[in-house]
Amino acid sequence: MKRVNKNRIKKDPPIKPVKQEHKQTSEAGGTFNDKVIAYRDLHIHALFSSLARMIASPFSSIMTIAVLAIAISLASCFYIVVANIHQLTGSIETSNQISLFLKEEVSDAHAKKMVENIRSNQNVQSVKLITKEQALEEFKEYSGFGDAINAIKKNPLPIVLQVLPKNSLYVKQGLDDLLKGFKQLPEVDFAQFDLQWVDRLQAIVDVAQVFASLLNSLLAAAVLFIIGNTVRLEFYSRRAEVVISKLVGATNAFIRRPFLYTGFWMGFISGVSAWFIVTILMLILRGSVERLSGLYDGTMHLLFLDFTETLFLISTSSLMGVLGAWVVLFYELKSAKS
Repeated sequence: MKRVNKNRIKKDPPIKPVKQEHKQTSEAGGTFNDKVIAYRDLHIHALFSSLARMIASPFSSIMTIAVLAIAISLASCFYIVVANIHQLTGSIETSNQISLFLKEEVSDAHAKKMVENIRSNQNVQSVKLITKEQALEEFKEYSGFGDAINAIKKNPLPIVLQVLPKNSLYVKQGLDDLLKGFKQLPEVDFAQFDLQWVDRLQAIVDVAQVFASLLNSLLAAAVLFIIGNTVRLEFYSRRAEVVISKLVGATNAFIRRPFLYTGFWMGFISGVSAWFIVTILMLILRGSVERLSGLYDGTMHLLFLDFTETLFLISTSSLMGVLGAWVVLFYELKSAKS
C-alpha cells in the first residue's frame, strides 16, 4: 500500500474583494462635495504659503508694510480731523442764536406768550426768555459799572428772546426766512443774527471735506501702486515657477491665487498697523484737546475710530491689496501668454 503524503500543498483561501468606503462616481474629479473640499484646501494652502513667503523675507516685508501703514494712517487721520471739525461746528451751533430785542412797551406776560408761539415753530429748536431784570443783573455782573447802573432810576434794557434755530449751520435759506419772519413781528424792535459768519464757517467745513477727500484718494492710489509693484517684483522672482506651472497645465486662476493672497496679507497687516498708529496719535493728542476743550466749557471731545469704522478701515485696506495685486497679475499673465 502506498503511503499518503502528509505534507500536502495547501491551497490559499480565495481573496475576498475589499469593499470601497466611497462609491465610485462617473463624474471627473469626484462629487461636488469633493470639489468644494479640494477648492477650500487649495485656498488655505495659498493663504498660509503666501504668509510664509512674506515671513521668509522679513526686512523687505516690514519696510513695505511700514510705508503702506503710514499712508493708510494719514488717510485715517484726515478722516478723523474732518469728523472732529463737524463735532466742533455742532458745538458752536448751540451758541449760534437769533437775538430778538422786544419793544419797551412789551410786558413779561406778553413775552412769555411769544415764547410759546415761537416754540411751536418747526424750524426752532429752543427759545430762552431774558427779562429786563435778568438783563440788568447780567450787565452789572459783566460790565463793571454796577455802581453807575444803580444810580439809574429806570431800567433801560429791553426784554430779549434768544432763539436757537434747527440746522443753523447747513440751511441758510431757512435761516434767512426765519429771521425775516421774526423781524415782521410787531413786538420785535430789532433782530440780530450773523448770517455771514455762518456762511464762512460752512465754507471752511466744505473745504476741509474736499481737501480730505482729495488727499485720501491720492493716498489710496499710492497704496495700490506700492502693493502692485511689490507683487510684480515677486512675480518676476518666481517667473520660472510660473512657466513650469503653465507647462504642466496650470490655469491662470491657480497661478494668480498665491499672489492675490500676498496682496491681501499686505493690505490686512497694513490696515491693522495703521489703526494702531492712529490710536496712539489720538491718545497722545487727547490730553491737549481736553485741556483746550476745558477752556470752552468742555464742549468738544476728541473722536476716535469706532468699531464699524475700524472694520471698514481694515476691510478696505485688504481689498485694496487684492485689487492692486489682481491688476498687476492680469497684465503680467496676459503678457506672458502673448
